[in-house]
Amino acid sequence: MTDENQGKTKRIADPEEKKEEAAFDITLRPKKLAEFIGQEKIKENLQIFMQAAKGRKEPIEHVLLYGPPGLGKTTLAHIIANEMGVNVRITSGPALERSGDLAAILTNLEDGDILFIDEIHRLNKVIEEILYPAMEDYALDIVIGKGPSARTLRLDLPKFTIVGATTKISLLSAPLRDRFGNIYHLNFYEDNEIGKIINRSAKILEIQMKDSSADQIAGRARKTPRLANRLLKRVRDFAQVKADGKIDDEITKQALTMLDIDEFGLDEIDRKILETIITKFSGGPVGLNTIAAATGEEMATIEDVYEPFLIQIGFLKRTPKGRMATEHAYKHLGLDDGPNNNKLL
Repeated sequence: MTDENQGKTKRIADPEEKKEEAAFDITLRPKKLAEFIGQEKIKENLQIFMQAAKGRKEPIEHVLLYGPPGLGKTTLAHIIANEMGVNVRITSGPALERSGDLAAILTNLEDGDILFIDEIHRLNKVIEEILYPAMEDYALDIVIGKGPSARTLRLDLPKFTIVGATTKISLLSAPLRDRFGNIYHLNFYEDNEIGKIINRSAKILEIQMKDSSADQIAGRARKTPRLANRLLKRVRDFAQVKADGKIDDEITKQALTMLDIDEFGLDEIDRKILETIITKFSGGPVGLNTIAAATGEEMATIEDVYEPFLIQIGFLKRTPKGRMATEHAYKHLGLDDGPNNNKLL
């Protein structure tokens, strides 16, 4: 894990999975497509493709899932394996450092198995080139020896399916991307969908909670299921200490206030970025590198972690000249509206 990632995991609003949450997430993870809430178009397409593949007694085509972290890419990979009645092997792009690592995994797969590769955009080029014939021809080309005496040995592989997940599809090479038969973009969830996810999780965890309390958490979950479940866990802990484990509206409000998550799901750093743009740079436009210098955050962290949600809820916009805070951001922060000459038509 990089230093940047280590820094990000300290935020309650960070959508990346934390190590200590892995077992918690598995407990709440849907096992079947019918249990998966949201992403209706993707579910409908997957249902058709899986049903057709099972009818032909073939593995489903390779699947690429992309979108912001915490939206269900790993969960969908497990659901595909469950629905197809096969095993799933899990790895990640950074973990496949040598060709032997990939060869060991591929040769141990069985017919129809799923190989889930998280952060597939971080595969190195050597591994990628080995993957091409494996995905197309179910064959593995191994070079034996060196120099003039080197020869290539081709090993037949079982017919398997790769499910790749990435938050940065633009970093995938075109040849790799073109080898996926099914490519799906996971979108942020609506608040009512997040509310259903919270209620489902509460039932699994046997938490007593009012529907209105679930709505409060949903409104601050940044349209992300992983964050919704994390906030539910924190509110549950607060209620256990302060209210005999029962979650009502007042306890929920107190817990979320203590976590410094406002009604739009913004945390201290989100507000710091917006306040910096408004108070120091008159609302923008201002360059990303300047924002990074003024806030002390990494450019990549701002662009990949904070900006997508701020843009999604209409608090920030990107322009050819730089980033600008919107009128919604001014109002939310309780600041006077920006000067007219800073608004773009």
